Amino acid sequence: MTERSEAAGGPDRATASDPLLVAVLNLSRFHREHEQFYSSAPREQAVALQRHARTLQALADRWSTVQPSTRTPLSPYEGAEDLNAPAATQLDGVLFLEGEGEPVEISHLVRDLRTGGADAVASGAWLASAMQSSWEMATALVAVPALYDVLGERHRIIANDWQAAHLITLSGRLLLRAAEMLERIDFTPAALRADLAGPRLSAAMLYSDAEVIGHAAELTSEAAAAEHDSERRWRVFRARVSDVVQHRSDRS
Repeated sequence: MTERSEAAGGPDRATASDPLLVAVLNLSRFHREHEQFYSSAPREQAVALQRHARTLQALADRWSTVQPSTRTPLSPYEGAEDLNAPAATQLDGVLFLEGEGEPVEISHLVRDLRTGGADAVASGAWLASAMQSSWEMATALVAVPALYDVLGERHRIIANDWQAAHLITLSGRLLLRAAEMLERIDFTPAALRADLAGPRLSAAMLYSDAEVIGHAAELTSEAAAAEHDSERRWRVFRARVSDVVQHRSDRS
C-alpha cells in the first residue's frame, strides 16, 4: 500500500478508477479551455448591454424635460429636435426623423435583447445541467485517496460554474423582459410628442428598462468573474490528476 492509502485506512482504489481518471483528465483540459472563453466573452457582452442601457437613459433624460415640438418641418428627413439625444445617436445610432416612424435602431435593439436573452437562458440551462452531471461524477473522486487534497479545487470549480449558470439564466430573463418593456412604447414621433405633452410615460419606462438592462449586464460580468476564478483551480487539479494517471501508467 502507498503511504496515502495507509493513512486513509484502506487500499488505494485509484487503479480500478483509471478510466474515470482518464475521463477527468480529458474534462480538465477541454472544459478549462472552454471556460477561458467564457471568462472573457461575457464581459464584452456586458459592455454592449451597458451601451444599450445608456442609450435608453439618454433618451429618458431628454424626454423628461423637453417640450414637444409643434414646428412643421420642410423635409421629412430632418432630425426631430425634441426627440433626439446626441448620446443615443452616438452610442446606438438612434435617430428620430420628422417624416419617419420608429427608428430602425430601436427595432435592432429589441431584436438584440431578445436574441441575447434567449441565448443566455439556453446557455444557463445547459451549464446547470452539465454541473449536475459533474457533481455526480465528482462523487467517485472521493474514493481516490491521491486526490484528497484537490477535491476542494474540483468542487469549487463546479460551484463556480453552477453559480455562473444561474447568473447567466437570470441575466437572460431580464433581457427578455427588457424587450417586452420596450415594445410597450410607441416610438413614432407623433405618439411620443403626444406623450411628452401629457404623462411622459415613455421616459418613465425607458428609465426602468435601462435599469433592467444594466442589471443584466452586471450579472453577465459576475458570471465571467466566477468562470475566471476557476482558472488556477483547473491548473492545480489537472496537474494532480495527470500525475496520478502517469503514476498508474508507469506502475502497470
